[in-house]
Amino acid sequence: MTGNALPLLFLDVDGPLIPFGATREQLPDGYPTYGTGRAALRAVDANPLITRLDPALGDRLLALPCTLVWATTWMSEANECVAPWLGLPQLPVVTWPDPSTEDEHPRGLHWKTRPLLAWAAGRPFAWVDDEITDTDRAWTAAHHPSRSLLHRVDPGLGLRDGDFAMLDAWLRVSGPA
Repeated sequence: MTGNALPLLFLDVDGPLIPFGATREQLPDGYPTYGTGRAALRAVDANPLITRLDPALGDRLLALPCTLVWATTWMSEANECVAPWLGLPQLPVVTWPDPSTEDEHPRGLHWKTRPLLAWAAGRPFAWVDDEITDTDRAWTAAHHPSRSLLHRVDPGLGLRDGDFAMLDAWLRVSGPA
């Protein structure tokens, strides 16, 4: 890590921030929704699932000792739709490479893994996503020179108190002295 740079926190949107896919047994009353009025209607026009996003997550994310970075297929739309809903500033966005026609990923490696390591450029980072596997963790451990935390979030629940506690603890020991 160079200088006093904070660790990065790569954020996926679908799953970690906007939960989906829970069964009726898991959530008998369905997902809670947030927001009312014109702002909510505009947000729903942009994406009908945006009201599943708990606005309180914004303050919780900002309280973490890290540099937040969008790592989502929402790309710049995360800054247009998600950031204002959560009260976040405009965040850096990982730009994904064009899909390759060749199979350049080791079997089971998530397509985001290599670009995120390149984006981190040796800095410590945490990555929250609902598609992370042990293959991604092993590949990152073998190819990234700094600390990393690849944390899979249950997409049916999204980020929970336990996830935030674990991220906060990890980021505090991984940041500048």
